[in-house]
Amino acid sequence: MTAQFPAVRIVDETMREGMQIEDARIPLARKVELLNALSGTGLRHLVVGSFVSPRWVPQMADVEQLLERFTPVPGVEYTALVLNDKGAQRRSRFTPPLTVDDRPRLTVHACDVFVRRNTNRSQAQEIAAWPAVVAAARERGARTATVRLGAGFGSNWVGDIPFEYGMDLLARMIGAWEAAGITVDTVWLGDPMGWNTPLRTERFVTEILRRWPTVRTIHLHLHDQRGAALVSAWAALRAMPPDTTLVLDAAVGGIGGCPYCGNGRVTGMIATEDLVDLLEESGIHAGVDRDRLIDAALLAAGILGRELHGRTPLAGPRPRGNRLYPMDLPFIETAAQASHFRCGPDVYAAARAPWAEPITSVQRDLAEQHGSLAAADVRRVPR
Repeated sequence: MTAQFPAVRIVDETMREGMQIEDARIPLARKVELLNALSGTGLRHLVVGSFVSPRWVPQMADVEQLLERFTPVPGVEYTALVLNDKGAQRRSRFTPPLTVDDRPRLTVHACDVFVRRNTNRSQAQEIAAWPAVVAAARERGARTATVRLGAGFGSNWVGDIPFEYGMDLLARMIGAWEAAGITVDTVWLGDPMGWNTPLRTERFVTEILRRWPTVRTIHLHLHDQRGAALVSAWAALRAMPPDTTLVLDAAVGGIGGCPYCGNGRVTGMIATEDLVDLLEESGIHAGVDRDRLIDAALLAAGILGRELHGRTPLAGPRPRGNRLYPMDLPFIETAAQASHFRCGPDVYAAARAPWAEPITSVQRDLAEQHGSLAAADVRRVPR
Protein backbone atom coordinates (compact mmCIF):
# COMPACT_ATOMS: atom_id res chain seq x y z
CA MET A 1 0.00 0.00 0.00
CA THR A 2 1.26 3.45 -0.84
CA ALA A 3 2.23 5.58 2.14
CA GLN A 4 -0.17 8.40 1.24
CA PHE A 5 -3.28 6.36 2.00
CA PRO A 6 -4.78 4.92 5.18
CA ALA A 7 -5.23 1.19 5.54
CA VAL A 8 -8.50 0.06 3.94
CA ARG A 9 -10.70 -2.84 5.01
CA ILE A 10 -13.71 -3.98 3.00
CA VAL A 11 -16.75 -5.50 4.66
CA ASP A 12 -18.89 -7.24 2.06
CA GLU A 13 -22.60 -7.04 2.90
CA THR A 14 -23.99 -8.92 -0.11
CA MET A 15 -25.61 -11.73 1.87
CA ARG A 16 -27.07 -9.45 4.56
CA GLU A 17 -27.66 -5.89 3.39
CA GLY A 18 -28.01 -7.05 -0.20
CA MET A 19 -30.29 -10.02 0.24
CA GLN A 20 -32.52 -8.46 2.89
CA ILE A 21 -34.20 -6.26 0.27
CA GLU A 22 -34.49 -8.95 -2.42
CA ASP A 23 -37.19 -11.54 -3.11
CA ALA A 24 -37.72 -13.80 -0.11
CA ARG A 25 -38.32 -16.71 -2.50
CA ILE A 26 -34.70 -16.91 -3.69
CA PRO A 27 -33.81 -20.61 -3.26
CA LEU A 28 -31.49 -21.48 -0.41
CA ALA A 29 -29.23 -23.43 -2.79
CA ARG A 30 -28.58 -20.27 -4.82
CA LYS A 31 -27.70 -18.32 -1.67
CA VAL A 32 -25.26 -21.04 -0.68
CA GLU A 33 -23.74 -20.90 -4.16
CA LEU A 34 -23.29 -17.14 -3.92
CA LEU A 35 -21.81 -17.20 -0.42
CA ASN A 36 -19.33 -19.89 -1.47
CA ALA A 37 -18.39 -17.84 -4.53
CA LEU A 38 -17.78 -14.76 -2.39
CA SER A 39 -15.69 -16.83 0.01
CA GLY A 40 -13.33 -17.69 -2.82
CA THR A 41 -12.68 -14.13 -4.01
CA GLY A 42 -10.11 -13.13 -1.42
CA LEU A 43 -12.51 -10.87 0.48
CA ARG A 44 -11.63 -11.13 4.14
CA HIS A 45 -14.88 -10.11 5.86
CA LEU A 46 -18.30 -11.35 4.78
CA VAL A 47 -21.55 -10.55 6.58
CA VAL A 48 -23.62 -13.67 5.94
CA GLY A 49 -27.03 -12.48 7.13
CA SER A 50 -28.98 -11.38 10.17
CA PHE A 51 -30.77 -13.16 12.98
CA VAL A 52 -33.96 -11.12 12.97
CA SER A 53 -37.69 -11.79 12.94
CA PRO A 54 -38.69 -13.75 9.82
CA ARG A 55 -42.08 -12.08 10.07
CA TRP A 56 -40.61 -8.69 9.18
CA VAL A 57 -37.52 -9.80 7.26
CA PRO A 58 -38.54 -13.08 5.59
CA GLN A 59 -35.41 -12.90 3.40
CA MET A 60 -33.39 -13.91 6.48
CA ALA A 61 -35.66 -16.77 7.56
CA ASP A 62 -33.21 -19.40 6.26
CA VAL A 63 -30.01 -17.94 7.74
CA GLU A 64 -29.49 -21.01 9.93
CA GLN A 65 -29.80 -23.35 6.95
CA LEU A 66 -27.40 -21.16 4.96
CA LEU A 67 -24.79 -21.45 7.70
CA GLU A 68 -25.26 -25.20 7.90
CA ARG A 69 -24.70 -25.71 4.18
CA PHE A 70 -22.03 -23.25 3.04
CA THR A 71 -18.31 -24.04 3.02
CA PRO A 72 -16.23 -21.71 5.22
CA VAL A 73 -12.82 -20.71 3.88
CA PRO A 74 -9.90 -20.34 6.31
CA GLY A 75 -8.81 -16.74 6.73
CA VAL A 76 -12.25 -15.31 5.98
CA GLU A 77 -14.10 -13.65 8.83
CA TYR A 78 -17.82 -14.40 8.79
CA THR A 79 -20.21 -12.30 10.87
CA ALA A 80 -23.96 -11.85 11.21
CA LEU A 81 -26.15 -9.07 12.52
CA VAL A 82 -28.16 -9.47 15.72
CA LEU A 83 -30.42 -6.86 17.28
CA ASN A 84 -31.46 -8.49 20.55
CA ASP A 85 -30.78 -11.35 22.96
CA LYS A 86 -32.94 -13.79 21.00
CA GLY A 87 -30.91 -13.14 17.87
CA ALA A 88 -27.68 -13.57 19.83
CA GLN A 89 -28.87 -16.94 21.12
CA ARG A 90 -29.64 -18.11 17.60
CA ARG A 91 -26.24 -16.92 16.41
CA SER A 92 -24.41 -18.71 19.23
CA ARG A 93 -25.06 -22.08 17.54
CA PHE A 94 -22.83 -20.99 14.67
CA THR A 95 -19.77 -19.56 16.43
CA PRO A 96 -17.64 -20.76 14.72
CA PRO A 97 -17.73 -20.35 11.75
CA LEU A 98 -19.15 -16.98 12.78
CA THR A 99 -17.07 -14.60 14.83
CA VAL A 100 -18.64 -12.13 17.24
CA ASP A 101 -17.55 -8.53 17.53
CA ASP A 102 -18.06 -7.90 21.24
CA ARG A 103 -16.45 -4.47 21.30
CA PRO A 104 -18.60 -2.11 23.37
CA ARG A 105 -20.42 0.51 21.36
CA LEU A 106 -22.92 3.31 21.75
CA THR A 107 -25.39 4.05 18.97
CA VAL A 108 -27.71 6.90 18.16
CA HIS A 109 -29.61 8.02 15.08
CA ALA A 110 -29.79 11.67 14.08
CA CYS A 111 -33.27 11.10 12.61
CA ASP A 112 -35.86 10.08 15.19
CA VAL A 113 -38.35 9.02 12.51
CA PHE A 114 -35.95 6.57 10.86
CA VAL A 115 -34.91 4.84 14.08
CA ARG A 116 -38.57 4.38 15.03
CA ARG A 117 -39.24 2.80 11.65
CA ASN A 118 -36.08 0.69 11.68
CA THR A 119 -35.85 -0.61 15.26
CA ASN A 120 -39.16 0.45 16.85
CA ARG A 121 -37.31 2.65 19.31
CA SER A 122 -37.03 6.38 19.72
CA GLN A 123 -33.84 8.41 19.71
CA ALA A 124 -34.52 9.17 23.39
CA GLN A 125 -34.64 5.44 24.14
CA GLU A 126 -31.33 4.92 22.37
CA ILE A 127 -29.72 7.62 24.50
CA ALA A 128 -31.33 6.30 27.67
CA ALA A 129 -29.65 2.93 27.06
CA TRP A 130 -26.13 4.40 27.06
CA PRO A 131 -25.40 4.36 30.80
CA ALA A 132 -26.08 0.62 31.11
CA VAL A 133 -23.86 -0.15 28.11
CA VAL A 134 -21.03 1.96 29.50
CA ALA A 135 -21.35 0.45 32.98
CA ALA A 136 -21.27 -3.10 31.60
CA ALA A 137 -18.20 -2.34 29.49
CA ARG A 138 -16.43 -0.77 32.44
CA GLU A 139 -17.21 -3.80 34.59
CA ARG A 140 -15.69 -6.08 31.94
CA GLY A 141 -12.54 -3.97 31.90
CA ALA A 142 -12.95 -2.61 28.39
CA ARG A 143 -10.28 -0.13 27.35
CA THR A 144 -11.57 0.92 23.93
CA ALA A 145 -15.00 1.44 22.40
CA THR A 146 -16.90 2.44 19.26
CA VAL A 147 -19.53 5.11 18.68
CA ARG A 148 -22.10 4.82 15.90
CA LEU A 149 -24.01 7.70 14.33
CA GLY A 150 -26.86 6.67 12.04
CA ALA A 151 -28.66 8.91 9.55
CA GLY A 152 -26.25 11.75 10.20
CA PHE A 153 -26.08 12.87 6.58
CA GLY A 154 -29.76 13.62 6.03
CA SER A 155 -33.25 12.18 6.26
CA ASN A 156 -36.10 11.41 3.90
CA TRP A 157 -38.48 12.38 6.72
CA VAL A 158 -36.97 15.46 8.34
CA GLY A 159 -34.72 16.71 5.55
CA ASP A 160 -31.24 18.12 6.08
CA ILE A 161 -29.48 17.13 9.30
CA PRO A 162 -27.25 19.97 10.54
CA PHE A 163 -23.62 18.91 10.59
CA GLU A 164 -23.19 20.42 14.03
CA TYR A 165 -26.06 18.29 15.36
CA GLY A 166 -24.37 15.09 14.21
CA MET A 167 -21.08 16.18 15.74
CA ASP A 168 -22.86 17.02 19.01
CA LEU A 169 -24.34 13.50 19.17
CA LEU A 170 -20.88 12.05 18.58
CA ALA A 171 -19.46 14.29 21.30
CA ARG A 172 -22.09 13.12 23.78
CA MET A 173 -21.31 9.46 23.11
CA ILE A 174 -17.55 9.95 23.22
CA GLY A 175 -17.92 12.00 26.39
CA ALA A 176 -19.84 9.15 28.04
CA TRP A 177 -17.00 6.75 27.27
CA GLU A 178 -14.29 9.16 28.34
CA ALA A 179 -16.05 9.76 31.65
CA ALA A 180 -15.77 6.03 32.29
CA GLY A 181 -12.06 5.99 31.43
CA ILE A 182 -12.63 4.17 28.13
CA THR A 183 -11.00 5.42 24.91
CA VAL A 184 -12.99 5.75 21.70
CA ASP A 185 -10.86 4.61 18.78
CA THR A 186 -13.55 3.90 16.15
CA VAL A 187 -16.38 6.01 14.71
CA TRP A 188 -19.06 4.38 12.56
CA LEU A 189 -21.10 6.60 10.25
CA GLY A 190 -24.25 5.17 8.68
CA ASP A 191 -26.26 6.74 5.88
CA PRO A 192 -29.38 4.62 5.27
CA MET A 193 -31.17 7.22 3.16
CA GLY A 194 -28.37 8.04 0.72
CA TRP A 195 -27.81 11.69 1.60
CA ASN A 196 -24.01 11.41 1.55
CA THR A 197 -21.93 13.74 -0.60
CA PRO A 198 -18.13 13.84 -0.95
CA LEU A 199 -17.87 17.22 0.76
CA ARG A 200 -20.06 16.24 3.71
CA THR A 201 -18.18 12.97 4.13
CA GLU A 202 -14.81 14.70 3.99
CA ARG A 203 -16.01 17.25 6.55
CA PHE A 204 -17.14 14.52 8.93
CA VAL A 205 -13.89 12.58 8.65
CA THR A 206 -11.63 15.61 8.92
CA GLU A 207 -13.42 17.09 11.91
CA ILE A 208 -13.69 13.78 13.78
CA LEU A 209 -9.97 13.07 13.44
CA ARG A 210 -9.08 16.65 14.37
CA ARG A 211 -11.36 16.82 17.41
CA TRP A 212 -10.70 13.32 18.79
CA PRO A 213 -7.09 12.23 18.11
CA THR A 214 -7.71 8.84 19.75
CA VAL A 215 -10.00 7.89 16.85
CA ARG A 216 -7.91 5.91 14.38
CA THR A 217 -10.64 4.04 12.50
CA ILE A 218 -13.56 5.43 10.50
CA HIS A 219 -16.20 2.93 9.37
CA LEU A 220 -18.56 4.07 6.60
CA HIS A 221 -21.85 2.41 5.74
CA LEU A 222 -23.07 4.48 2.80
CA HIS A 223 -26.17 3.87 0.74
CA ASP A 224 -26.20 4.94 -2.87
CA GLN A 225 -29.65 6.27 -3.76
CA ARG A 226 -28.14 9.33 -5.38
CA GLY A 227 -25.02 7.71 -6.84
CA ALA A 228 -22.53 9.39 -4.51
CA ALA A 229 -21.42 6.53 -2.24
CA LEU A 230 -18.22 5.55 -4.04
CA VAL A 231 -17.02 9.13 -4.51
CA SER A 232 -17.89 9.88 -0.88
CA ALA A 233 -15.79 6.91 0.20
CA TRP A 234 -12.96 8.20 -1.99
CA ALA A 235 -13.24 11.63 -0.35
CA ALA A 236 -12.90 9.98 3.05
CA LEU A 237 -9.88 8.01 1.85
CA ARG A 238 -8.12 11.14 0.64
CA ALA A 239 -8.91 13.00 3.87
CA MET A 240 -7.39 10.39 6.19
CA PRO A 241 -3.69 10.16 7.12
CA PRO A 242 -1.71 6.96 6.50
CA ASP A 243 -1.66 5.91 10.16
CA THR A 244 -5.44 5.49 10.24
CA THR A 245 -7.86 2.84 8.94
CA LEU A 246 -10.91 3.26 6.73
CA VAL A 247 -13.51 0.48 6.81
CA LEU A 248 -15.96 0.45 3.90
CA ASP A 249 -19.15 -1.57 3.63
CA ALA A 250 -20.05 -2.74 0.12
CA ALA A 251 -22.01 -5.40 -1.77
CA VAL A 252 -21.48 -7.03 -5.15
CA GLY A 253 -23.48 -5.39 -7.87
CA GLY A 254 -24.20 -2.50 -5.54
CA ILE A 255 -27.28 -4.31 -4.22
CA GLY A 256 -28.67 -3.49 -0.85
CA GLY A 257 -31.18 -1.43 0.98
CA CYS A 258 -33.36 -1.09 3.99
CA PRO A 259 -37.14 -1.60 3.67
CA TYR A 260 -37.62 1.21 6.19
CA CYS A 261 -35.72 3.96 4.35
CA GLY A 262 -38.38 4.59 1.68
CA ASN A 263 -36.31 3.67 -1.38
CA GLY A 264 -36.47 -0.13 -1.52
CA ARG A 265 -34.18 -1.90 -3.95
CA VAL A 266 -33.08 1.34 -5.60
CA THR A 267 -31.19 2.17 -2.39
CA GLY A 268 -28.03 0.28 -3.28
CA MET A 269 -24.54 0.32 -1.80
CA ILE A 270 -21.01 0.71 -3.09
CA ALA A 271 -20.43 -2.10 -5.58
CA THR A 272 -17.68 -4.28 -4.09
CA GLU A 273 -16.14 -5.03 -7.47
CA ASP A 274 -15.98 -1.34 -8.43
CA LEU A 275 -14.49 -0.46 -5.05
CA VAL A 276 -11.81 -3.15 -5.35
CA ASP A 277 -10.97 -2.04 -8.87
CA LEU A 278 -10.63 1.59 -7.76
CA LEU A 279 -8.40 0.64 -4.83
CA GLU A 280 -6.15 -1.57 -6.92
CA GLU A 281 -5.77 1.06 -9.63
CA SER A 282 -4.83 3.56 -6.92
CA GLY A 283 -2.05 1.34 -5.60
CA ILE A 284 -3.99 0.02 -2.61
CA HIS A 285 -3.77 -3.76 -2.66
CA ALA A 286 -7.08 -5.28 -1.60
CA GLY A 287 -5.94 -8.90 -1.82
CA VAL A 288 -8.97 -9.76 -3.95
CA ASP A 289 -9.08 -11.72 -7.21
CA ARG A 290 -10.92 -9.30 -9.49
CA ASP A 291 -11.89 -11.98 -11.99
CA ARG A 292 -13.48 -14.12 -9.29
CA LEU A 293 -15.21 -11.09 -7.83
CA ILE A 294 -16.66 -10.23 -11.24
CA ASP A 295 -17.87 -13.83 -11.53
CA ALA A 296 -19.55 -13.51 -8.12
CA ALA A 297 -21.22 -10.25 -9.14
CA LEU A 298 -22.50 -11.81 -12.37
CA LEU A 299 -23.70 -14.83 -10.39
CA ALA A 300 -25.65 -12.46 -8.13
CA ALA A 301 -27.18 -10.79 -11.19
CA GLY A 302 -28.23 -14.19 -12.53
CA ILE A 303 -29.77 -15.19 -9.22
CA LEU A 304 -31.70 -11.92 -8.96
CA GLY A 305 -32.65 -11.94 -12.62
CA ARG A 306 -31.55 -8.43 -13.55
CA GLU A 307 -28.54 -6.32 -14.40
CA LEU A 308 -27.01 -4.89 -11.25
CA HIS A 309 -25.33 -1.55 -10.55
CA GLY A 310 -21.65 -2.49 -10.67
CA ARG A 311 -19.73 -1.29 -13.72
CA THR A 312 -16.65 -3.51 -13.64
CA PRO A 313 -18.54 -6.74 -14.53
CA LEU A 314 -19.81 -5.02 -17.69
CA ALA A 315 -16.54 -3.60 -19.03
CA GLY A 316 -14.00 -5.70 -17.15
CA PRO A 317 -10.82 -4.57 -15.43
CA ARG A 318 -8.48 -2.33 -17.39
CA PRO A 319 -6.84 -4.60 -20.00
CA ARG A 320 -3.10 -5.09 -19.69
CA GLY A 321 -0.50 -7.60 -20.88
CA ASN A 322 -2.08 -10.51 -22.67
CA ARG A 323 -5.54 -9.07 -21.98
CA LEU A 324 -5.15 -6.08 -24.30
CA TYR A 325 -8.03 -5.91 -26.78
CA PRO A 326 -7.43 -7.09 -30.37
CA MET A 327 -6.58 -4.08 -32.54
CA ASP A 328 -9.03 -5.21 -35.22
CA LEU A 329 -11.89 -5.50 -32.71
CA PRO A 330 -15.11 -4.70 -34.62
CA PHE A 331 -17.77 -2.22 -33.54
CA ILE A 332 -18.84 -3.08 -30.00
CA GLU A 333 -22.31 -1.76 -29.25
CA THR A 334 -24.21 -4.05 -26.89
CA ALA A 335 -23.47 -5.18 -23.34
CA ALA A 336 -23.34 -8.76 -24.59
CA GLN A 337 -20.65 -7.84 -27.14
CA ALA A 338 -18.75 -5.90 -24.47
CA SER A 339 -18.42 -9.12 -22.45
CA HIS A 340 -15.70 -10.28 -24.87
CA PHE A 341 -13.13 -9.59 -22.14
CA ARG A 342 -14.35 -12.72 -20.34
CA CYS A 343 -16.41 -14.60 -22.95
CA GLY A 344 -14.09 -14.40 -25.95
CA PRO A 345 -14.59 -13.30 -29.58
CA ASP A 346 -17.71 -15.38 -30.23
CA VAL A 347 -19.89 -12.72 -28.62
CA TYR A 348 -19.04 -10.20 -31.35
CA ALA A 349 -18.86 -12.59 -34.30
CA ALA A 350 -21.67 -10.79 -36.13
CA ALA A 351 -20.46 -7.25 -35.33
CA ARG A 352 -19.56 -4.82 -38.11
CA ALA A 353 -15.87 -4.21 -38.83
CA PRO A 354 -15.00 -1.32 -41.18
CA TRP A 355 -11.24 -1.77 -41.10
CA ALA A 356 -10.07 -2.19 -44.71
CA GLU A 357 -6.69 -3.49 -43.62
CA PRO A 358 -5.13 -4.77 -40.40
CA ILE A 359 -4.36 -2.11 -37.81
CA THR A 360 -0.72 -1.91 -36.76
CA SER A 361 0.86 0.14 -33.99
CA VAL A 362 4.41 0.81 -32.82
CA GLN A 363 3.01 1.52 -29.37
CA ARG A 364 1.29 -1.87 -29.28
CA ASP A 365 4.54 -3.56 -30.34
CA LEU A 366 6.37 -1.82 -27.50
CA ALA A 367 3.65 -2.74 -25.00
CA GLU A 368 3.84 -6.40 -25.97
CA GLN A 369 7.65 -6.39 -26.01
CA HIS A 370 8.08 -4.73 -22.62
CA GLY A 371 4.93 -5.96 -20.89
CA SER A 372 3.34 -2.50 -20.99
CA LEU A 373 3.79 0.80 -22.73
CA ALA A 374 4.67 2.33 -19.39
CA ALA A 375 7.66 0.01 -19.13
CA ALA A 376 8.97 1.12 -22.52
CA ASP A 377 10.77 4.39 -23.25
CA VAL A 378 8.04 5.91 -25.38
CA ARG A 379 10.14 9.04 -25.90
CA ARG A 380 12.18 7.04 -28.39
CA VAL A 381 9.17 6.10 -30.51
CA PRO A 382 9.51 7.71 -33.96
CA ARG A 383 6.99 10.49 -34.60
